[in-house]
Amino acid sequence: MIADAKIAFRLALRHRFLLMAAWLLILMLAAGWVAAQFSGRQPATVALDVGLSVMRLGLPVLGLLMLQELLAREFERRFFLSSLTYPRARARFLLGRLLAILTLLGLLACVLGLALAGGVHWLALDYEQATPVALGSPYLFTLALMLVDLCVVLALGTLLAVVVATPSFVLIGGLGFMLLARSYSSIMALLRSDASLVGDARAYHDSLGLLGYLLPDLAVLDVRQIALYGQWSLLQSHWAVQAGIAMLYALAMLMLAQWLLSRRHFA
Repeated sequence: MIADAKIAFRLALRHRFLLMAAWLLILMLAAGWVAAQFSGRQPATVALDVGLSVMRLGLPVLGLLMLQELLAREFERRFFLSSLTYPRARARFLLGRLLAILTLLGLLACVLGLALAGGVHWLALDYEQATPVALGSPYLFTLALMLVDLCVVLALGTLLAVVVATPSFVLIGGLGFMLLARSYSSIMALLRSDASLVGDARAYHDSLGLLGYLLPDLAVLDVRQIALYGQWSLLQSHWAVQAGIAMLYALAMLMLAQWLLSRRHFA
């Protein structure tokens, strides 16, 4: 599997991973700096919030693009005629590609996290806030749960890359899944607090509740508030349960993708 991961690593670099990563870094720093300049109060908090939002959106998009190139297009362009003819199990091929993508994104997340922390710390030197940001363990914990969120999205993207006939659907389907899993619980909470927002709010709420049986609640994994305000009390009590459910969901998606790939017939 390590040999497959090395091949996938080189393919990812050939598909301009470094260029896209550099643009994501520039976008994150620029967005955070601009947001801080337009903030009348707490510029470091605003910059950190915007930077984490760019990371939380950009890393899954970049990962889905890599899955689209290294898996879905592999089958579309019939590169499997060479990559799967060697004496190797299909599961090793699949996990090797995914391992390479996760490794690259993990390293990129470290670089982005360090760059964002450095930029926020520099902004904090010019303005002393009443509630300073916490760039220690709360920040590291926020990044760790962001990586759990990323693993779930990539696991679903891997499943899509194995089963879809059109490679572009990996990005479209992955983004749709990500938006639903990150938003449905927040919408349900909003409807419980104010039922006048939509007509027949109860039926709308019950319909959204069905998604809870199909999707993990990725909104709980967004714990940036503990880093923004430096208060562990803002962390939701059931974060550990939801993180465990998310990892089990990702594992189930990977097992299903491996099972489907092992039974797929190539023309």
